[in-house]
Amino acid sequence: MLDVTCILLAMPVLVPLSFLIGAIIKIVSPGPVFFQQERIGYRGRPFMCFKFRTMLVNADPDVHKGHLAELMTSNRPMSKLDGIDTRVIRGGIWLRALGLDELPQLINVMRGEMSLVGPRPCLLYEFEKYLPRHRGRCGALPGLTGLWQVSDKNNTTFEEMIDFDLKYVRTQSLGMDVGILLKTVPAVVCQTYQVRRKKREALRAAAVPAVVAAPSIDQSSFPTTSV
Repeated sequence: MLDVTCILLAMPVLVPLSFLIGAIIKIVSPGPVFFQQERIGYRGRPFMCFKFRTMLVNADPDVHKGHLAELMTSNRPMSKLDGIDTRVIRGGIWLRALGLDELPQLINVMRGEMSLVGPRPCLLYEFEKYLPRHRGRCGALPGLTGLWQVSDKNNTTFEEMIDFDLKYVRTQSLGMDVGILLKTVPAVVCQTYQVRRKKREALRAAAVPAVVAAPSIDQSSFPTTSV
């Protein structure tokens, strides 16, 4: 009921915003506006998840696979590649940082495949690498936002993400969902700032020219002039 109420109340804003995003995508990148991908949802059931396309058509999925595999086996924060990912279309980094690329998932919510609040739906190749403990995060409907997303997600490890998701599965309630929704906008603003800073650092690193040592000059080879 909370999902339907929030979506209906937001429709006057969401509909024109979605048309605007679609028009921008068509202008900056040839190809379809929408992107669909199989994800794993409640109790491990696969479903087709919808998004606005923010990457080039036929972008190499192995880049993300490698990055995800490293995050799952290391103690690194769960940061995205967005600041340095050349597969992202122009402006796509901001759509992703603001979560606007996920607006089409409201269709998934209305179809009962997702909720506004819950663990993020994982990819099939991610789910196949899960340990039994990790698969417990599929004990609730996947969501657009969640406890992990509003808990400084870019500075948490994979195992910490799992802990947040399992906590949500165990303790979810209407009050918790409302609290998470209220925290989502401040969290998105903070994450957008982090992405901006990461992109600025990447551009600064790429702009630093290689320091080439100037060749030394042997002044003894110059003729001397006596006065």
